Amino acid sequence: MRAENDFNKALVGDLVSENYVFAAVLHYFGISFYQYPTQSLEVVCKRHKVHPNQLIAELEAWALRKEPTNEELYLNPIEVLVAYLKRKHYYFVRQELPFLANIISGIVPESNYASLMADLRIMFPLFVEDFIHHIHEEESRLFKRIELLQDVEAGNYSLVDALTILERDPIDSLADAHEVHDDEMEGIRKLTSDYTLADDAPLTMKVLYHELQNFERELTIHAQIEDELLFPKAIQLEREALRKIRNKIRTN
Repeated sequence: MRAENDFNKALVGDLVSENYVFAAVLHYFGISFYQYPTQSLEVVCKRHKVHPNQLIAELEAWALRKEPTNEELYLNPIEVLVAYLKRKHYYFVRQELPFLANIISGIVPESNYASLMADLRIMFPLFVEDFIHHIHEEESRLFKRIELLQDVEAGNYSLVDALTILERDPIDSLADAHEVHDDEMEGIRKLTSDYTLADDAPLTMKVLYHELQNFERELTIHAQIEDELLFPKAIQLEREALRKIRNKIRTN
């Protein structure tokens, strides 16, 4: 990384060119990188009342951030897995999607990208709406179902009520209905020719394509964790709870 003084004096456009992640860090502090490509970081920070050291610290923190492995997630209780997925949902909705929306709506594209950006400005809000609906659906149905199962396991319901709960909306039916929400991303992939850009493309387009590709990769990983870890764990929890309740009813 640059020395602190070099960092302060560097142009925002140059810093983002060196590390696209810096564009997201700037957004985190309320700064749109594409508005100040030829201004120094020092000048921009002064305008936004942010100390450059805060940006450096945040950039370093992002670099050190480490996601748990699938094995680590699997070995933890199901509530830890659910809490992790909820945090990712929050991150997607509060950080990733607003950052992408900010770039898509804010940049002034060069003439050869004008048509593509016009289409993207129509397509992306539809994707966001669908994605947020999917998250709400998942949290209100699947995550709530898992909480109910844990309450049953803890003995918080009568045997009859517990059996009714366990036999209604089984996890299997939710798993069958679960789908990876990448249809709109597929449309974005086609629109951007699989995120292909010429070497001399503007920095704004390079950052946008990088962030779209990164977001799609995160969504794929997220869906795999749900399909390969969360659902099997939840189904196992449900079957075990159902077995115990039926045994208790038989012996009573």
